[in-house]
Amino acid sequence: MNVLVYSGPEILQTSFNHTLSSLRSILVPNYTVQAITQQALTSQPWQKSCALLVLPRTRQRFISPSSKHIKEFVEAGGSYLMLGTGASITSRSGFDSTVLSFSSEMPEKPLKFYDNFNNCYITIEEVASGSETKERAITLQCSDGTKVDGIYDSGEADFSGFEDLKGVSVLAKYTIGLSPTIAGLTMEVNKGKISLWGPGIEYPLKEEPMSSIIASSLNFSSEDIDKFDTTRKTLIVATLTKLGLEVPQATDKKATISRPLPQFLTSTPVKSTIVSQITDAIAAPQTGSQLSSLKDSNDEFYFHSLQESSDLINESRNSSKSPSDPSTWQPKHIIICRDGALPSPSLTPLFNLDLFYKSLSSARTQEGLLSSPDSWGIGEALLYGEAVTSTQTMLDKNPHLLSNLPAPLLSLASYQLAGRGRGSNVWLSPSGCLQFSILLRVSLSDFPGNKLVFLQYLFALAVVEACRDETVLGPKAGDKIRLKWPNDIYASVGMGRDDYRKIGGVLVNTSFSGGKVDIVIGCGLNVLNLPPITSLTQLHSSTRESLSMERTAAMIMAKFESMWTIFVKERGSFQSFNDLYLKRWLHSDQLVTLTTTTPHTAVRIVGITSDYGLLRTIPERSGMSRFSGRDEDYIDLQPDGNSFDLMANLIKSKS
Repeated sequence: MNVLVYSGPEILQTSFNHTLSSLRSILVPNYTVQAITQQALTSQPWQKSCALLVLPRTRQRFISPSSKHIKEFVEAGGSYLMLGTGASITSRSGFDSTVLSFSSEMPEKPLKFYDNFNNCYITIEEVASGSETKERAITLQCSDGTKVDGIYDSGEADFSGFEDLKGVSVLAKYTIGLSPTIAGLTMEVNKGKISLWGPGIEYPLKEEPMSSIIASSLNFSSEDIDKFDTTRKTLIVATLTKLGLEVPQATDKKATISRPLPQFLTSTPVKSTIVSQITDAIAAPQTGSQLSSLKDSNDEFYFHSLQESSDLINESRNSSKSPSDPSTWQPKHIIICRDGALPSPSLTPLFNLDLFYKSLSSARTQEGLLSSPDSWGIGEALLYGEAVTSTQTMLDKNPHLLSNLPAPLLSLASYQLAGRGRGSNVWLSPSGCLQFSILLRVSLSDFPGNKLVFLQYLFALAVVEACRDETVLGPKAGDKIRLKWPNDIYASVGMGRDDYRKIGGVLVNTSFSGGKVDIVIGCGLNVLNLPPITSLTQLHSSTRESLSMERTAAMIMAKFESMWTIFVKERGSFQSFNDLYLKRWLHSDQLVTLTTTTPHTAVRIVGITSDYGLLRTIPERSGMSRFSGRDEDYIDLQPDGNSFDLMANLIKSKS
């Protein structure tokens, strides 16, 4: 499940950064914490997978087109946390109905909820900041009497009258003044829950602006700061628990990584010249030994020798730069491992490179893949990083690097801090998630461009087939892994269609230049994640060899390369894979509602078109007895223009 942090234009960037960082440090691995833009919140189907929607501190009163969608989410049973705010109460009898109008013609209205339990309206207000109010550190008192020092504040929140409402849980009060007032609360609103905080519980004491406030006016020792920051997080934990989230225990959590770490450019040891060929290509017309830096459109890269790796990794792990500020994430460091050398396993504790290459060699042999001294296979050249921004972005948003890198190249990470999904979605990586991107390149004279749409189907099929292999789940458990059109991977956790859970997805980006096309295939797959996240490990038999990231990745590479070889040879035809694809997907003869038509149309899914890879459906009203098989009898749907809500049996426009 996702915890979504709103990043619209109304938000203060500092509050957003600290909110994202604080929630990730608390909720990973149970939840994926990611940003959601105003456009995505108002147009994408995010609600079903959202455990909590969070609104960081805003510049002024929150009046936004997003208000309508937030209100609908909460009233349907969602949980909502708003920071840096107050609220007022309006009785139902005195309510002006025009204020709660959220029509498309009048989108800019204050966020307001109707509390049917207390028969009143809750209007979200800005924190009451006077002209003389300035940033400060305050002390709060929790409901159990515990005091929490060093909390950021820029003006006392107004929650007047809330103590008299039924069902309100007061989380903390201000200690300012003779009569303490509410600083944070939770309450039920219709089917949902909301939590409102005036002070900035998202602001850590060691980062700006709190670090400057403490340095200028407070006599806190380093021990005090650590203690106060721990108690600050207890406020967040208490809030999240009240909102119904399952906060992982300390024993369930690994150290949270919140900034990118150096990456290792490696190759299979049996082909010791691969890394030199790659660096020569990047550095051209110079040699790879002269490669020291590269500034590209999205990233700046610094290159280092393997001898520097230990100091570089330790320095990056202990960096004092703000982890929650992406502007401090440049440059990106790449450690070059020449001549088939691999870094010490202690430098890559989450991914055993030696095991990966040995598993890849076995998988390639099993799949009958040929080895050539003049080239290398998919996965035999690997760029690995324990933590990166996004394997996909690093390749397809840096055009110089992309065009000069030899293919194929696998980029793999144990953690992604800004991973990308389909459309505007984000795929992040709590512990146990396997995520990677593959760079491929084909000539358009040999491969028709219109066939590239099949790549997302082909790669998703390769992932499913890899899961069925004996080195991963085996055929019995692997049969529970299925495809959802167009590019998602689901696992069965029960007997019905509603008992499928998403465990992975595929993203394909292309770039055309000089008669060739650069293809970047991104994939995220939950392998070792613990509940509540659904992953392969929950389907894995305890009597089998241990499930591992390395063997899973290796088998996916080998399965895909065997399919890719046939796919290219047959000039992008999906014919050789169509029957297997339909056998592995969830949709054969499925009845769904197409909401892209007016009125909505009931259609039955029959397959994939062989020309452009469209989803082929038959209107249910036609009936099989009237079906002639002509093209005009079908409704064909583009994968990039439509979204499939599997649980609701709906196909909707993405925008």
